Amino acid sequence: MSKCKHRYLVSGGAGFIGSHLCEALLETGSEVICLDNLSDFYDPRIKLANLHTLLPRKGFSFIKADIRDTDALQSIFSSNSIDMLVHIAAMAGVRPSIENPRLYYDVNLMGTQKLLEMCRRHGVKKLVFASSSSVYGNNCVPFSEADPVDNPISPYAASKKAAELMCHTWYHLYDISTICLRFFTVYGPRQRPDLAIHKFARDILADKTITLFGDGSSSRDYTYVKDIIAGVSAAVDRLHASETKLYEIYNLGNAEPISLIDMVSALEQVLGKKAKLRHKAMQAGDVERTFADISKAGEFLNYAPSTPFMEGLQNFVDWLVTTKD
Repeated sequence: MSKCKHRYLVSGGAGFIGSHLCEALLETGSEVICLDNLSDFYDPRIKLANLHTLLPRKGFSFIKADIRDTDALQSIFSSNSIDMLVHIAAMAGVRPSIENPRLYYDVNLMGTQKLLEMCRRHGVKKLVFASSSSVYGNNCVPFSEADPVDNPISPYAASKKAAELMCHTWYHLYDISTICLRFFTVYGPRQRPDLAIHKFARDILADKTITLFGDGSSSRDYTYVKDIIAGVSAAVDRLHASETKLYEIYNLGNAEPISLIDMVSALEQVLGKKAKLRHKAMQAGDVERTFADISKAGEFLNYAPSTPFMEGLQNFVDWLVTTKD
């Protein structure tokens, strides 16, 4: 990332990916305003721990607010000259979205719309939006940005695709240059506790049985958080460098899918402990596999993930054993 000073608003900046991004942006000498509501979707103490490392940093400020709170957003945008919005905040997770689709549409669509409208009102002309590989549904792999994505199979996926379309509308109407980044199963230190690697690791360490949905052959394109942050940083730089307005979508993945059963075996190896397994049927909304075609991101963002899965997994476990209760 270029060492030019800017002021960024990072929504969801206290979370897993957001906190890593805030650190990277601060390293450039820029100012970062972190907007997060510290949702209880998972234990808020985890986000508070992330903030604990950020709050002493020069140029960092934190505002506790919800992206659906128009008055709070108006105050933030009117009080700060923001160069770019990096919008990561969202209700995440496929399975919970099936249980409460209304909440997911409210946060992921209406919250995004309110942020876009604030950008319009206050002249913020650059936006990075965190989308998801889930928009591809059960498309044929590898997933390419040129693929049709009109068959989402969960409310979460539908909300992310709809938010991409909303971003395009504001780009078209109000010249807000936008890059949408489709993240593929991000893992690493600070990973959310509801995600498979984190949950399985804790259960294996605690001698609890872990549940695998399906026969173990489903696969995910696990992408280490450091590589994701490199891709986001490159997107930020591309927006700063562009002399014309743009709207682009890029996959940020690792391009090396790993089956569920192989992921568990890798965890067993790193933890030095066997897992107790039980199998259940695949759950509604879960895709069979994800696999990113990253050639477009490689061409335009020089994106080249470099962290081998076992190395990233070891880094995650090193973090986990020093932070677990």
